[in-house]
Amino acid sequence: MANDHDDAKDWVDVRRWRKAERERLIVARLEVPADARTAMSQRIAKGLDAVIGEIAGRMVSLYWPFRGEPDLRPWMASINARGGRTALPIVIEKGQPLIFRAYKAGDRLEKGIWNIPIPAEGDPVLPHIVISPIVGIDPANYRLGYGGGFFDRTLAAMPLKPLVIGVGYELQRIATIYPQPHDIPMDRVVTET
Repeated sequence: MANDHDDAKDWVDVRRWRKAERERLIVARLEVPADARTAMSQRIAKGLDAVIGEIAGRMVSLYWPFRGEPDLRPWMASINARGGRTALPIVIEKGQPLIFRAYKAGDRLEKGIWNIPIPAEGDPVLPHIVISPIVGIDPANYRLGYGGGFFDRTLAAMPLKPLVIGVGYELQRIATIYPQPHDIPMDRVVTET
C-alpha cells in the first residue's frame, strides 16, 4: 500500500511542477513580439507541409490561436485551397474527450470555452491529422498542455489513430514533462527551426 501512496504523492508533485512550468512557458511565449511570432508561425506552416506532404482529400484538425500560440489560420486556408478539409476541436464537457467539427474561413463561429471561437454548427468529424499546440514539449515528444487532459483523453478515445503533430516554438522545449501513464506522445513536433 505504501507504493500507492508514493505514486499519489509523486502525481501531486508532478502536477504542482507542471502548473509552475506551464505558467513560466506561457509567459515566455507571450514575451515574443507579435511580428516575430507571425514569422515563426509561417515557418511552422512550411514545416507542416514538409511533414504532411499531399493534403488533398485529408481532414486536418487545427486550433484557434490562444495566448501566443502559433497562428496557423493562413495555413488552414491554404489546406482548403489545396483540396484538404479542416476542422476545429470543441470542448463539450469537462472530463470528456473533445469533438471536432469541420471549419473553413467564412463558416459561422460562436464562443466556446475560454471564449475561443468554435464552429457554430455541424456534425462531428474524425480528422486524419491532429495539429496540437504545445505549452511545452520534451525529447520523447510528450506534450505539456493547459492541464485539462482534453487532448490525451481525446486521442485515447478516437476509433482510428490520426497523425498527431505538436506545434510550438523552440523556446518551449523542456527536459521532461514527467510523463504519466495517461500521457500520449506526439508523433511529430514542428517548431520554427
